[in-house]
Amino acid sequence: MLPQRQTAPEHRLPSHRAHPYQTPPPARSRPPEASPRRARRFRLPSLEPSVYSSLLRRASRTRSLALARLAHSHMLRAGWRPGLFLRNNLLAAYSRCGDMRHARLLFDGMRNRDAVSWNTLIAGYSSQGSARLALSTFRDARRDGTVAVDRFTYATVLAACGGARDGRSGRAAHGLAVVSGLAQTAFVTNSVIDMYAKCGMIDEVRLVFDRAQERDEVSWNMLLSAYVRMGWPEVAVNVLVWMHRSGVKLDAFALGGILKACSELEDSEDVRMMLHGCVVKVGLDLDVFVGSAMVDTYAKNGGLEEAIKVFDCIPGQNVVIYNAMIAGFARLGNEPCPETRIEAVRLYANLLQKRIRPSKFTFKSVLEVCNLTNAVRCGRQIHAHVILSGFEDDEFIGNALINLYAKAQLVDDSLRCFHRTPKQEIFTWTSMITAFVQDGHSVKALDLFRELIYLEKEPDQFTMSGVMNACAALSVPITCEQIHCYAVKSGFGQFTLCGNSQIEMYRCTGDLKAAKKTFEKISCLDTFSWSQMILSYAVHGHEREALLLFRKMFDCCVIVNKFAFLAVLIACSHQGLVDEGFRHYESMVLDYGFVPDVNHIACMVDLLGHVGKVSDAEDFIMRSGLENDAVLWHALLRACRIHGDKNRGVKIAEKLMMLEPYAASSYVMLYNLYMDAGKISLAMRTRGQMRERGMTKEAGISWAEFGGSIHQFVDGDNSCSQKPEIFTRLEELLVRVKQKTENGGMNVWELGFQARKIGENSISKHGELLAVALGLSTSPNTAPVRVMKNQNMSLESHETLKLLSEGENREIIIRDPARFHHFSQGSCSCRDYW
Repeated sequence: MLPQRQTAPEHRLPSHRAHPYQTPPPARSRPPEASPRRARRFRLPSLEPSVYSSLLRRASRTRSLALARLAHSHMLRAGWRPGLFLRNNLLAAYSRCGDMRHARLLFDGMRNRDAVSWNTLIAGYSSQGSARLALSTFRDARRDGTVAVDRFTYATVLAACGGARDGRSGRAAHGLAVVSGLAQTAFVTNSVIDMYAKCGMIDEVRLVFDRAQERDEVSWNMLLSAYVRMGWPEVAVNVLVWMHRSGVKLDAFALGGILKACSELEDSEDVRMMLHGCVVKVGLDLDVFVGSAMVDTYAKNGGLEEAIKVFDCIPGQNVVIYNAMIAGFARLGNEPCPETRIEAVRLYANLLQKRIRPSKFTFKSVLEVCNLTNAVRCGRQIHAHVILSGFEDDEFIGNALINLYAKAQLVDDSLRCFHRTPKQEIFTWTSMITAFVQDGHSVKALDLFRELIYLEKEPDQFTMSGVMNACAALSVPITCEQIHCYAVKSGFGQFTLCGNSQIEMYRCTGDLKAAKKTFEKISCLDTFSWSQMILSYAVHGHEREALLLFRKMFDCCVIVNKFAFLAVLIACSHQGLVDEGFRHYESMVLDYGFVPDVNHIACMVDLLGHVGKVSDAEDFIMRSGLENDAVLWHALLRACRIHGDKNRGVKIAEKLMMLEPYAASSYVMLYNLYMDAGKISLAMRTRGQMRERGMTKEAGISWAEFGGSIHQFVDGDNSCSQKPEIFTRLEELLVRVKQKTENGGMNVWELGFQARKIGENSISKHGELLAVALGLSTSPNTAPVRVMKNQNMSLESHETLKLLSEGENREIIIRDPARFHHFSQGSCSCRDYW
């Protein structure tokens, strides 16, 4: 702190040769009246040059800009004029710390400069990614006749060109090095090889290596790493053999690089074993760097036991080797044993017990394991460790947390992790959109996508796929068309992933023609493309086309997966093709070795129920090993309802109540079955149990898009302001249908639509009928009317819509949870089985 102006003592500056911590002699104070009006400027004692040099070297090593500025400030306040050596140290400190503005100002103020000064400034620009400024400084250095550029100058310039992937400028720098005669040295040769490798110019790499007059171990390692970087592991292995035959000593860098390359090489067990033996022979089997590469190589290719053995043999295990082992468990196959994956969590606990500080990669890998094993509770504890370690702002860890909570349907926790990630990359946005879609919040997913576009972030194909899945869940045609247009304008239409999602999107909106057109435009069809189109045909009542496309898929030698078999089984189920359905089912199990899941078995139960073989369907459930799955019994109950097997239906409904004691739909079905069977007391008891447990029936909701707006109708709700006009319109349609249909009068009036007072009739109980009435009134005569419903249609609505389609000569498409119903000319695509 500076002394006060009126009483400032006069300090005598010591000589620069005095001890830096020597206390100056006390100054003689003047009387107050003789004190000067302005105090002298306070100056610090200067330090020895070695002290300044030590401080600046430490600032460069630790990247401490504050320490560099402190040393510079101390020089200025002490009146010290550093020589060229200290100025170069100060220039290196500013460059290493990334403060190129002050580095340039310091460089411009230097009267004397040497090659070190120029090299330091060029290296600073190169490290900051400013290749243009680095090349400009290199040109200035060559024009400066007082200093001759040396091999370090060319090395820094070549590094700048390689970092910027500027092969043209790098080639020019290489030519200048050849002209100067410095390219003959191994040091410059290695820099040239590294530059060409980073620019992806592998032919130039091999040419420079073959013509090099001097080679050392670094030259061979550079060549090896170039082939590894290019993704050519086979050539890299040949280079390693060449190195060994040439008598070059294999070091940790070479073996670690080749092991990394072989980790991506399929069917290379012999190569891995050979490399492992080579590592042991040269005595690097206990090296941590090589050991971590070996663990990673074995773990990526399914050799988990070998990876564990290598891990246990390495002494002095650090966080790198633990990361490789934990990541190995996270990269196992698609369906490994959960107990095997959970070993990664035990490794993480062992790491903490050894007081090894986990890194960002540690948390990312172990959170992925928790996600794969559905270990949400363990994931929460690791999330707490992430917060304590200060890594919550890492985008990769944030993305892993979003996926973890989303899989557990904790979308609010996923949203918190999303907002706490400051650097939100596009994959983070994609994960959050996917989380909303999986949890049924499709509107929020679209709102988040709009926010992404507003912030001028560029989505990728995975983002667009998630947005299309949200549109598929909403089933709003106008929104689907808008997203489709955006995908085409942004160039995402060329990606197969987006094309597959687009097929699903149009399938869910009932637009089979658009789905077929999308399928035909996909340039590179994969298994999911064929499967999505087969499923589209199946659910829209075109079962024969689905089976023909499945045969064509075989003829094109496309790999068939479980989803493709599910699609063809759905087609057989809707068509009632028992023999063909069982033939495909047996082929899936015996020929392809797929284990059928609950969806495949439900299709077979539905297929047997479709043709009236209810008893065989029940036996099939009992033999499947999934007799406690409610989905299968729901399929059998639907068959009992359609074929009138009331006694069996009551037993199945009672079983469903035991399997799903808190599902309101089970109580409603059992109540209806009791009423149909005349068991009034049991029906009332079921309703009482439902009331005691506080369960209410889910409201039936129908929605449709007409005139650019979304209209929603709730069964039994008369609160809509447009309801009176829609009621009147529906009654007019029914009267007209009664007049045009010879045998339709009794079917229409039995539904109770003849009452005039709104709320006293049964029209309000069927929201899909009101939506259809609005669509017939507002949409063009040639356009089909599309309505979505969250519950299965009742028999009354189904029969009424058949009459309306015939009387109005219009196509009506209704989507319920079971399937799509295409009503046309008095018939439905479901053939009255749903």
